Amino acid sequence: MFNRNAKVAVIGAGAVGGVVAAFLAKSGWDVEVAAKHQDLVDRAAGPGFHVFGHKGEHQVRLAAVINIKDLTGPKDIVFLATKAPDAAAAAREAAGLLSDSGAIVSLQNGVCETELAEVLGESRVIGGVVAWGATRHGPGELEVTSPGEFVIGNLSGPLDERLQLVQEMLFAVQPTRITENIWGELYAKLIVNSCINSLGVIVGLPLGGLLAMRRVRTIFLALMREMMAVAQAAGITVEPGGGGKLDYYRFLDGHGGLSTFRRHLVIRLIGAKYRRIKSSSLQSLERGRPTEIDFLNGYVSRIGRQLGVPTPLNDLVVRLVKEIEAGRRRPDRQNLKDEELTRLLRAGA
Repeated sequence: MFNRNAKVAVIGAGAVGGVVAAFLAKSGWDVEVAAKHQDLVDRAAGPGFHVFGHKGEHQVRLAAVINIKDLTGPKDIVFLATKAPDAAAAAREAAGLLSDSGAIVSLQNGVCETELAEVLGESRVIGGVVAWGATRHGPGELEVTSPGEFVIGNLSGPLDERLQLVQEMLFAVQPTRITENIWGELYAKLIVNSCINSLGVIVGLPLGGLLAMRRVRTIFLALMREMMAVAQAAGITVEPGGGGKLDYYRFLDGHGGLSTFRRHLVIRLIGAKYRRIKSSSLQSLERGRPTEIDFLNGYVSRIGRQLGVPTPLNDLVVRLVKEIEAGRRRPDRQNLKDEELTRLLRAGA
C-alpha cells in the first residue's frame, strides 16, 4: 500500500525535472535526484535549486547524485524527466531500482511511452503530459514560465492507487488530472509540440515571429491534418489540447474562406500570447544538443508508415530538422522556400 512514506526519485534535473524535484522535496516527500552533472549535485546540496516565476520564489536543497546507479533503491515512483532521446536508456538503468509495485512516470516532450513500455512493460509505465512551461537559466536556476497542469494515466488497464499517489505528489507542483485516455492526451500535446518545435527549429524564431507568418500557419495546419489522420487510423481519440480549449476535430472542420480565416486567427493569437517563448528544440539546438524530432514528427511518421497512412509533410519536416542538426542547413526563414515544401503545400499536403 502506497503512502506518504513512498520513496521517490527524479531522473533529470533540467527545467521540468528540477522544478518537480524541488517542490516534491519542499512538500516533504522522500525524493532523490539523479542530476547527471557535478555542478548540479553541488548546487542541490549547497544553496539548493532556485525556482522562480509563476509559482513565486523558492530555494530548495535536495539529495542528489550524478548517476542513476547511485540512487538508493527501491523506489516506489520514479519521475523520468530526461530529454526524449535519453529516456529509454535511463529507464533501463532505473528498472532495477523499482519496488515490486513501483512505476516510472514519463515527463518527456513527445511520445516516449511506447519505448518505455518495451523496456519495462506497460504495467510499469505511467504516461504523463506536462502542460506548463519552465526554462533552465543555469544549473539549478529554474523559471516556471507558464501555469498549467499535469495529466497522468496508465497505458492500459484500469485506474489504480498508484495514479492517486502520483497525483498527490504532483499536486505539490501543479494541478494534476487523472485520465482513462492517456494516449489521447499524449497525442493532443504531440500535435502542438510537433508543429511548434519543428517549425521553431526550421525558421529559428520564437513563437511570436514564427506564427505571425502565414506560410508557417499553413504548414502548421497541414501537419495537424496529417497527424489527425494517423490518430484516426491508430484508433486514438484525441483529447482537446491547450488545457482543454482546443478541440482538434472542430478546429479542423469546415472549408472555405471563413473557416480558413478562423483557423489562422486562432494560431496567430496563440503566437501573440506566447510570443517570447522559444521552442525547446530550438533551445536544445542552440546548446549544441540534438532535438527531440524523432519523438515528435518522427513518431507520427513511424506510426503512419506502420498503418499505411501517408505523412509526406511530417517526413519532410523530420528531414529538414535533421539537416539543421547536421549543420547542412541553419535555422532560417529561407527554409520555408524549400522546393519540396512548396510542392507539398501546393498539392494540399
